[in-house]
Amino acid sequence: MAQPEREIVQLTPNAMGLDRINKTADLLESSAPQEILRWAFDEFGEGVTIATGFGVEGMALIDMAAKIALAPDVFFLDTGFLFPETYQLRRRIEDRYGIEIRACSSNLTPEMQDETYGPDLWLRDPDLCCRLRKLEPLKEALLGKRAWITAIRRDQTAERANARPVEWDRRWQLVKINPLVRWSKRDVWNYVMKNDIPYNPLHDQGYPSLGCTHCTRAVGRGEDERAGRWSGFAKTECGLHAESVVSGQ
Repeated sequence: MAQPEREIVQLTPNAMGLDRINKTADLLESSAPQEILRWAFDEFGEGVTIATGFGVEGMALIDMAAKIALAPDVFFLDTGFLFPETYQLRRRIEDRYGIEIRACSSNLTPEMQDETYGPDLWLRDPDLCCRLRKLEPLKEALLGKRAWITAIRRDQTAERANARPVEWDRRWQLVKINPLVRWSKRDVWNYVMKNDIPYNPLHDQGYPSLGCTHCTRAVGRGEDERAGRWSGFAKTECGLHAESVVSGQ
């Protein structure tokens, strides 16, 4: 597939910029994730970063990126409450691909959070906990970047159903790129198995979606893959992927 013209993307959320972003999204809609990644690295160079939560989708994305770009910039949000298996996987991935995955964390330690907001904030106000430990660090992680790459898929949640390969992210004021957006869970696992990519062993213990220890549980047979996130709350997203502009809206 021919690559889109470089002038298609403009980093201002005005009508012409959004039109061009949408045109790029249209051109890349049927492209393989590797083609979308290649376009992103060609377009933004060092101005693009990859976000990972060390789920299986992220492992597939890092493998693709490492085969396309030399030392791609990758970061994760270290909430201080991740599973030990997640931290161990970080080291395995760094060793395998010869990269350093940036840890971005809140200036508020878990102990300081308890002192300021009371213990077990995630049980009383999970939205505030996510804001403190994920959203504010993400703002810092994206400073100086023109675009970010995520591993979201349309079939994961209703909020992600309208995601496009390329979008203007209104909340974070940069271009958002979703190479795996059209893939299914099976597509991701097929890629991981075919390429013998390390993944979190918790996936084999009933955890299809991984987050913090306090807000993640294993799911039962027939449950949605994100049913184990914030169980008991009307919450399926931490807020990282809110407010992208889709189709110019």
